[in-house]
Amino acid sequence: MARPSRRNEVFLADSRLGNFKPGSKMVDDENYAEHVRKLGEAYVTVKRQILCHQSSTTGLFPCNLADAPHEAHIRDSIYCASAAWALSLAYRKIDNDKGRTYELGQSAVKCMRGILFCWIRQADKVEKFKLSQSANTALHSKFHMTSGDTLAGDEEYNHLQIDCVGLFLLFLVQMISSGLQIIYTTDEVNFIQNLVYYVERAYRTPDYGMWERGSKYNNGSTELHASSIGMAKVALEAINGFNLFGDKGAAWSVIYVDVDAHNRNRTIFDCVLPRESNSKNTDACLIPTVSWPAFAIHDEELRNRTMAKAVRKLQGQYGFKRFLRDGYGTVLEEKNRKYYKPTEIKTFDGIECEWPLFFIFMVIDGVFKGSADQVEKYQNLLQPLLAETSDGVVVPKYYYISQECIEAERAKPGSQIRIPSMEEETGHLFLLGQAVYMVSKLLVDGLLHITELDVIKRHLPAAARPRHSIRYSFFQGRTSDLVVQIVLIAESVRLQQMLATYGILSQTPHQIEPIEVWSPNELTKAFGFLGVNKKLGLSGRPMRPVGGLGTSKLYYVCGHLVVCYPLLFEVSDFYLSQDMNLVIDDVKSDLVFLAKRWKLSGRPTFCMLVREENIRGPNTREYLDLLAEFKTGSCGGVNVRLGRLQTLISAACVENLDFLQSVPDTYTFKYVDELSMKSSFRSLTDVSRLAKLDDEPIDIQPLKFMSSYDIVQRLYHTDNMFAQTQILSVLLEREGLDYRIEDSTIKDRLDRLLRKAGVHQNWHVVRFCAGLLKKMVDSLAPSLTAMLVRGKQATIGVFGHEEKVIDKPMPPFKIKAILYSTTGPYDVSDIALQQEMILNIGKYISTSPELFEGILKIRIGWIIEAMRRELCIIEDKDVSIYSMPPSEVRKLLLITLARFGGQVERTPLQTRQLDGAFNRVPRDFYDRVWRILEKTPGGLKVCGYHLPQQPTLSDMTMYEMNFSLLVEHMLSNITDPAYRQIMVELFMVVSTLLDRNPEVQFLSAVDMDKLVQQGFDEFQKDQSRLEVQEKQDDMLTFFNTAPNVKRGTTSYLAKAVVNNLMQGAVRSSQDEFCSIS
Repeated sequence: MARPSRRNEVFLADSRLGNFKPGSKMVDDENYAEHVRKLGEAYVTVKRQILCHQSSTTGLFPCNLADAPHEAHIRDSIYCASAAWALSLAYRKIDNDKGRTYELGQSAVKCMRGILFCWIRQADKVEKFKLSQSANTALHSKFHMTSGDTLAGDEEYNHLQIDCVGLFLLFLVQMISSGLQIIYTTDEVNFIQNLVYYVERAYRTPDYGMWERGSKYNNGSTELHASSIGMAKVALEAINGFNLFGDKGAAWSVIYVDVDAHNRNRTIFDCVLPRESNSKNTDACLIPTVSWPAFAIHDEELRNRTMAKAVRKLQGQYGFKRFLRDGYGTVLEEKNRKYYKPTEIKTFDGIECEWPLFFIFMVIDGVFKGSADQVEKYQNLLQPLLAETSDGVVVPKYYYISQECIEAERAKPGSQIRIPSMEEETGHLFLLGQAVYMVSKLLVDGLLHITELDVIKRHLPAAARPRHSIRYSFFQGRTSDLVVQIVLIAESVRLQQMLATYGILSQTPHQIEPIEVWSPNELTKAFGFLGVNKKLGLSGRPMRPVGGLGTSKLYYVCGHLVVCYPLLFEVSDFYLSQDMNLVIDDVKSDLVFLAKRWKLSGRPTFCMLVREENIRGPNTREYLDLLAEFKTGSCGGVNVRLGRLQTLISAACVENLDFLQSVPDTYTFKYVDELSMKSSFRSLTDVSRLAKLDDEPIDIQPLKFMSSYDIVQRLYHTDNMFAQTQILSVLLEREGLDYRIEDSTIKDRLDRLLRKAGVHQNWHVVRFCAGLLKKMVDSLAPSLTAMLVRGKQATIGVFGHEEKVIDKPMPPFKIKAILYSTTGPYDVSDIALQQEMILNIGKYISTSPELFEGILKIRIGWIIEAMRRELCIIEDKDVSIYSMPPSEVRKLLLITLARFGGQVERTPLQTRQLDGAFNRVPRDFYDRVWRILEKTPGGLKVCGYHLPQQPTLSDMTMYEMNFSLLVEHMLSNITDPAYRQIMVELFMVVSTLLDRNPEVQFLSAVDMDKLVQQGFDEFQKDQSRLEVQEKQDDMLTFFNTAPNVKRGTTSYLAKAVVNNLMQGAVRSSQDEFCSIS
């Protein structure tokens, strides 16, 4: 039976800018014939220019037809497949398509399956990468065209390109949603699920990016790229709850996404934009990231800033530069070298190649935005750059400056005529450019509608996108009036009764049956079965904790409904949950986090597990006040609803864990059971209280000369908890954790001591035990990453000793190794304290980034030193920070960060000590150092470190993050916080003098320490003359002098600089001498 004609159907091919009008009910024969003719021309072009190069075996496409026709790059192949797929979508509206719809669609399927074939053979790499995120275990990004074999080893080529995997997952979902069948078997479903795990940690995985070169220096180094994180975020959004078998799929072919991993990628992506990375202030690859095909962001203000910055910095007459100082394709780049030499990128400044490809992306962006002006603008810019051939329009890969025109171009940017790359002359087409051009033509000519090209509606806000299934969670965007549901689970009936006397509604585990209460650890074990495939050697989801968003969903597990409480209420190995004030603060923070970051359909459900130990400590009243606050419907500005779990289910976000149906019956999950208590209490007066115990340390030196037997005897006769911990530390160092003392090991005894000390609020003992047991808190890695993506560096180490710089995200096991190697030898308690600090700083830098203005390098040990000094100011006595509760440590950090929000007035010395310890500098400090360096051929010296003028100025730019970090590296050689701050003030003085006297230039290296000493000497002379004081070597009096007052430090530093100028250390182009006022 023949298909009915579509000619008189509602024709939705209009792209808002083509020949067809949306909603027109009739298409006349002439227009229809023209439409068919254009499709025919497009088909011929795609066959001649793109599909003729597709491998008949793997379905992949070559990247470089001229030099390496046997090499297929994944990214280029995906875009080529997208062109064939887009044309097949356009042909669907034609009644007599001559079989072309199916042919073109299957060409795309063959390519996507070819990529899957190549990658599935590297399943072992995926398994290793899930744990290491190492470049050596990354999936390869190029393969042999016909065999699918690898072409370059792990270290021979920059394969780690997260955006490539994200792009594949995105188009996989788009194509399957359009009706194509790409995934065939369960093995392939499991592999795709593991690809999701592969990209989930993009937010902390430095890679080589779209251009396969890493940092702009092209020296083999990786860095975090906004484009890679954005593509990963998009892939996670697109594939969450998606059935890879399409409409014919079953429950076991559905893909799950860790909503907390998505949130971290989203948060980090928003923070990095509009930058691309530390070395690239912007990059053209951000255009396809924030526009088609990814549409990674829907914050219009941030999107517009990102696009505007790329246009302002990179657009030229012939296209967009990929990024500034990009040497690719220029006549000065040596093609036989993989990496650049130091300072080499300076030679490419101003002569970077310009790529017409990004004009095409801007045309497509204009179509999706409905901006006819933008489409016309970039079509007019693009048209003169294209070459007409017998096989159709050819898109040059790039336009470059010829050798003889380089100097003229540098003298007057944009003045020289550029030469196109050789695609037209050789016939070796740039297939990626041809593919994107074909997509743009289909849109602009009205042959394809934007909703047909973007099947899953990525270009629309999340709430307007179609939902895959109501059985699985779905990203719908944030609602302004979100309500967080709260259910209180009391672990015993008597606790529930006691709470009821205060009017607080709670339920016990028995009262919510058959609903089960799970710990987050059980949920982690459950997700560990997702994606397991023994044939491929895939273990499923890594055993990472489920975050606050994941625990706020309800789950159907094999017919049972499960509610999960967050990690905050888990009896964990770490001690933070024993500080109830901290728990109260974290509960409020978690509610704010849920209200701000919840993007799923349905309300979040916050399950709060109330334990009896929560009401035995000194902060019981505050805890009950928090529970009572929930009844008001608002907590910390967040809308909340406290109720019985059964009444909250209908509005909750519910996820079906259908994959657990295949778990063996022998495996059972543990749920929270109700505690059975014989006695009862009705109010707080019936609850036994625990006293706070403060123990004093002992001298352990004599113990080191005693036998282990004698030390054990000493332990038996010691009731002092601190002393017991010290004695066990001596035994631990000598015998190890497994050394047995009667019926228990040293480890067992330390664990008991840690719990006991926590109950009795003896925090120094708690931290000491945690350090000895090498306890690690969860979420250190995300906290450090939160610092890094905001343009900061972090260092771990004890103040006054060697520090380890963390400039790239790293996995927890590496962080642990750094903590124990840099901190452990000096103070075991500091290991635990530094972990607290990392968590607290990660929290504050995410919620109140303004507190860290002027701080580029976050030195954990130095910040602890600043807090010690602030504590001495507040308490006016020496107080051990190790003895403070974690909640008080957090408050102290906040007080110290807020420089002028303290409780007492600070002296100039104290202010310098605090600012120096925080490494705080004025707003334009690094720009000023750059300008000083421009006038200092010999470079700058600080504490023995020499910062040379070259290659620094050649390799970097003034506004580049890496230059600022280099200046911080120079200043990190200073060991005294107050002296560091004086040094910062000196740089500002030198900069001011040079700015006011532009003709002045230093002839030799400037020794900044010598200038400080000379300024101090002048200060001493005045002190001796005016105050009749003897000269001193100690600079404390100098440091305690205000800067900008009469006889302040600024005047003495300026005098030292001027004296240097008068002694001939500078060159002046004019006769008159420099002025300082």
